[in-house]
Amino acid sequence: MDDCLFCKMVSGEITPDSVYEDDQVLAFRDINPQAPLHVLVIPKVHIATLNDLDDDQGPLLGHMMHTAIKIATGEGYAERGYRTVINCNAEAGQSVFHIHLHLLAGRPMHWPPG
Repeated sequence: MDDCLFCKMVSGEITPDSVYEDDQVLAFRDINPQAPLHVLVIPKVHIATLNDLDDDQGPLLGHMMHTAIKIATGEGYAERGYRTVINCNAEAGQSVFHIHLHLLAGRPMHWPPG
Protein backbone atom coordinates (compact mmCIF):
# COMPACT_ATOMS: atom_id res chain seq x y z
CA MET A 1 0.00 0.00 0.00
CA ASP A 2 1.47 3.32 -1.08
CA ASP A 3 0.18 5.35 1.86
CA CYS A 4 0.68 2.77 4.64
CA LEU A 5 3.16 3.94 7.29
CA PHE A 6 4.19 0.38 8.18
CA CYS A 7 4.62 -0.65 4.53
CA LYS A 8 6.99 2.32 4.17
CA MET A 9 8.99 0.91 7.08
CA VAL A 10 9.10 -2.54 5.49
CA SER A 11 10.27 -1.06 2.16
CA GLY A 12 12.98 1.01 3.86
CA GLU A 13 11.42 4.35 2.89
CA ILE A 14 11.10 5.10 6.63
CA THR A 15 13.65 3.78 9.13
CA PRO A 16 12.13 2.65 12.43
CA ASP A 17 14.03 1.87 15.64
CA SER A 18 14.19 -1.83 14.72
CA VAL A 19 14.81 -4.58 17.25
CA TYR A 20 14.23 -7.62 15.01
CA GLU A 21 13.70 -8.48 11.36
CA ASP A 22 13.43 -11.64 9.30
CA ASP A 23 11.82 -12.60 6.00
CA GLN A 24 8.27 -12.45 7.44
CA VAL A 25 8.20 -9.72 10.11
CA LEU A 26 9.70 -6.44 11.25
CA ALA A 27 9.74 -5.42 14.93
CA PHE A 28 10.48 -1.92 16.16
CA ARG A 29 10.07 0.32 19.20
CA ASP A 30 6.81 2.28 19.39
CA ILE A 31 7.30 6.04 19.00
CA ASN A 32 4.74 6.64 21.78
CA PRO A 33 5.62 3.91 24.30
CA GLN A 34 3.03 2.91 26.88
CA ALA A 35 5.52 0.83 28.90
CA PRO A 36 9.31 0.66 29.32
CA LEU A 37 9.27 -1.99 26.59
CA HIS A 38 6.77 -1.25 23.83
CA VAL A 39 7.59 -2.95 20.55
CA LEU A 40 5.38 -3.42 17.50
CA VAL A 41 5.69 -6.62 15.49
CA ILE A 42 4.32 -6.28 11.97
CA PRO A 43 4.08 -8.69 9.04
CA LYS A 44 5.97 -7.63 5.93
CA VAL A 45 2.89 -8.29 3.86
CA HIS A 46 0.13 -5.68 4.09
CA ILE A 47 -2.96 -6.95 5.90
CA ALA A 48 -5.20 -4.10 7.04
CA THR A 49 -6.96 -5.75 10.01
CA LEU A 50 -7.37 -9.16 11.61
CA ASN A 51 -10.66 -9.37 9.71
CA ASP A 52 -8.67 -9.34 6.45
CA LEU A 53 -6.56 -12.42 7.23
CA ASP A 54 -6.80 -15.25 4.74
CA ASP A 55 -7.25 -18.80 6.02
CA ASP A 56 -3.66 -19.65 5.11
CA GLN A 57 -2.16 -16.73 7.07
CA GLY A 58 -2.62 -18.26 10.52
CA PRO A 59 1.02 -19.38 10.66
CA LEU A 60 2.06 -15.75 10.14
CA LEU A 61 0.23 -14.76 13.35
CA GLY A 62 2.00 -17.58 15.16
CA HIS A 63 5.32 -16.29 13.85
CA MET A 64 4.47 -12.79 15.08
CA MET A 65 3.79 -14.22 18.55
CA HIS A 66 7.03 -16.24 18.56
CA THR A 67 8.88 -13.07 17.56
CA ALA A 68 7.35 -11.26 20.54
CA ILE A 69 8.52 -14.09 22.83
CA LYS A 70 12.07 -13.81 21.44
CA ILE A 71 12.12 -10.06 22.00
CA ALA A 72 10.63 -10.29 25.53
CA THR A 73 13.24 -12.92 26.38
CA GLY A 74 16.09 -10.92 24.88
CA GLU A 75 15.03 -7.77 26.72
CA GLY A 76 14.84 -9.65 30.04
CA TYR A 77 11.06 -9.54 30.53
CA ALA A 78 9.96 -13.10 29.72
CA GLU A 79 10.06 -14.33 33.32
CA ARG A 80 8.77 -11.06 34.83
CA GLY A 81 5.81 -10.92 32.46
CA TYR A 82 4.64 -9.11 29.36
CA ARG A 83 1.46 -8.41 27.42
CA THR A 84 0.68 -8.89 23.74
CA VAL A 85 -2.20 -7.05 22.09
CA ILE A 86 -3.60 -6.88 18.56
CA ASN A 87 -6.30 -4.25 18.08
CA CYS A 88 -8.83 -4.70 15.27
CA ASN A 89 -10.43 -1.57 13.79
CA ALA A 90 -10.81 1.94 15.15
CA GLU A 91 -13.17 1.27 18.05
CA ALA A 92 -10.66 -1.22 19.46
CA GLY A 93 -7.85 1.32 19.18
CA GLN A 94 -6.27 0.41 15.83
CA SER A 95 -4.89 3.62 14.33
CA VAL A 96 -2.57 2.21 11.63
CA PHE A 97 -4.43 -0.15 9.34
CA HIS A 98 -1.69 -2.74 8.90
CA ILE A 99 -1.99 -5.48 11.51
CA HIS A 100 0.51 -5.20 14.32
CA LEU A 101 1.15 -6.88 17.61
CA HIS A 102 1.99 -4.68 20.59
CA LEU A 103 4.51 -6.17 23.02
CA LEU A 104 4.41 -4.33 26.37
CA ALA A 105 6.50 -5.00 29.46
CA GLY A 106 8.35 -3.39 32.32
CA ARG A 107 5.45 -2.19 34.43
CA PRO A 108 2.44 -3.77 36.13
CA MET A 109 -0.39 -4.41 33.68
CA HIS A 110 -3.95 -3.93 34.89
CA TRP A 111 -7.16 -5.69 33.94
CA PRO A 112 -9.35 -4.85 32.20
CA PRO A 113 -6.91 -3.07 29.91
CA GLY A 114 -8.98 -0.30 28.46
